[in-house]
Amino acid sequence: MGVEIERKFLVKGDGWRTQGEPVLLRQGYLSSHPERTVRVRIEGEQAVLTIKSKNVGAARGEWEYPVPLADAAELLDRLCERPLIEKYRRRIPFGGFVWEVDEFLGENAGLVVAEIELPAEDAQFDKPDWAGEDVTHDLRYLNSRLIKQPYSTWK
Repeated sequence: MGVEIERKFLVKGDGWRTQGEPVLLRQGYLSSHPERTVRVRIEGEQAVLTIKSKNVGAARGEWEYPVPLADAAELLDRLCERPLIEKYRRRIPFGGFVWEVDEFLGENAGLVVAEIELPAEDAQFDKPDWAGEDVTHDLRYLNSRLIKQPYSTWK
């Protein structure tokens, strides 16, 4: 079993926009149950099926498998919960880590978050200027929650 240890931050300002090449991601959920999620994602010409367990702190189990692009497209179009998550992702090296900045589209437009994967929950890291409030433990920012309560519906 793989373990994902991730911290998530709101993004402030536009300093991140000149860094990293944006790549379009389309993803959908076959299951968005709080105890487990099953996600299909297309990123460029690659597709993966990902299964994740419930978060315990900033960590959770993660299993990821490549799938044929045509199969992933069909799953997204026919079986995944709505709305799909669409976003541009930039991978930005900073302080010895790679930050992933996601700019959401569609019903989640206006939301921009940055994530960093860490080797341990207590790992030390430097934050870039554009990494703002830590929202790691705010469940509203989980992609699997954004399909149930899109950012555009928040007050």
